[in-house]
Amino acid sequence: MAGMHILQIYKDYYPVLGGIENHIRDLSMALAQRGHRVTVLVTSLDRKTQVEHPHPGVSVLKVARLLHAASTPISPAMLAYARALRPELVHLHFPFPPGDLVAQAVPGRPPLVVTYHSDIVRQRGLLRLYRPLQAYTLRRATRIIATSPAYVASSEVLRQYAAKCAIVPLGIDIARFTAAPRRPTPDTKSPPTILFVGRLRYYKGLHVLLDAMPQIAARLLIAGTGPEQERLLAQAAQLGLSSRVEFLGDVADAELPALYRRADVFVLPAQLRAEALGLSQIEAMASGVPCVCTELGTGTSYANQHGVTGLVVPPGDTGALAAAINLLLADPALRLRYGTAARERATALFSRDRMVGAIEQVYAEALGHGLAARSPRSQ
Repeated sequence: MAGMHILQIYKDYYPVLGGIENHIRDLSMALAQRGHRVTVLVTSLDRKTQVEHPHPGVSVLKVARLLHAASTPISPAMLAYARALRPELVHLHFPFPPGDLVAQAVPGRPPLVVTYHSDIVRQRGLLRLYRPLQAYTLRRATRIIATSPAYVASSEVLRQYAAKCAIVPLGIDIARFTAAPRRPTPDTKSPPTILFVGRLRYYKGLHVLLDAMPQIAARLLIAGTGPEQERLLAQAAQLGLSSRVEFLGDVADAELPALYRRADVFVLPAQLRAEALGLSQIEAMASGVPCVCTELGTGTSYANQHGVTGLVVPPGDTGALAAAINLLLADPALRLRYGTAARERATALFSRDRMVGAIEQVYAEALGHGLAARSPRSQ
C-alpha cells in the first residue's frame, strides 16, 4: 500500500502508560516503518503544547490541556491544530468524546476510521448527553475497528454498526516475550507467584483479587500505578496481606519480559466491560504463562480460552477466582499445558505484524482502494 499521511487522535500518548496509549505508539511506529507518515494528536499533561518526533515518520502533537473532567482531558486548542492538518485519513481511538469534535474539525472530510476500544461504562449520565455526537461519529465513520468478535456481539452500540465493523485484535511484539525461556520451576519451599500488570483503575477488579488472596497460598505481584493505588494498599494492609502482596509500581517496558517469566499464573480480574481485551494478558500468554480472567462478554475470554490457555470465571466472584488460581497452582502439568497453548495462540492471533497488516487493509477499504465493506470478519 502506498505511503500516506495518517492522523491518529486520542487523549494521551506514551510515556503515559495504558493499553491504548501503548497500542497507538506501537501502531504509529509500525506504520512509519511501512512508509507512512503519522501524526498523533493528543493532549499534553499541562497547559503547554509540545511537538515530539519519537520515531522517523512519526510526529506527536501534545496540545495544551485546559482541564480534566470525568476522566477526560479537555483541550480546545486541539480543534485549531486539527484544522491546520491535511491528512489523507483520520484514525480516531474511542472512547474520547472530545476526539469526535477534533475529527470533525479536520478539513476536507478525509475518510474516518474509528477503533472502538470499549463502551463508555462509568459516566452514564454524561453518556446521555454525548450519545447523539457518538452516533454521528459512528455513522460518519467509513470503517470501525473492534478488537474482538465478542465485543461487536455484546456491545449495544457496536451491534448497530456491525456491517462496517472489522475485527482486528490488538497486537504486540511477540518476539520480546517468546525469545527467552520460562524460568525453571522454583524450589517447592518458595511460594508460587501470581501476577497482575496494568493500570490500577476501577474496572480492573483488583479489589476482588485482594479479597481472594487469603484463600490462596501464593504471593501476588502488582505492576502498575493508577487512581486506585492508595485504596488497594489500604485494603491489602487491612486484610493482613502486606507480606504477600508487592506493589511494584510502573515497570519499564524493557523489564516486562523478565517479570512475566517470574509468574506461575497471570490474573486479569476485571469486573466491568471497560476491559475490552487486555494487552497485558496477551503479553503473559506470549510468555507462556497460563491465565485466569473473567467473563465480561468482551475480548478477555476471546484471548484467554477457558480450558485451553487458562481459566475463565464470573466477574466479581471471589470464591471462583480463588478456586481457579488454586487449581492452576496445584497442578504444574496443567500450567505447562495451558502455558504452551497460550504462547501458540498469542503467536497465531496477536502479533503486531498481523495487526498492522489488517489495519492497513482497513485503511485501503476506507480509501476506496480495497474490498467493499462487508459483515464483521476475523482478520
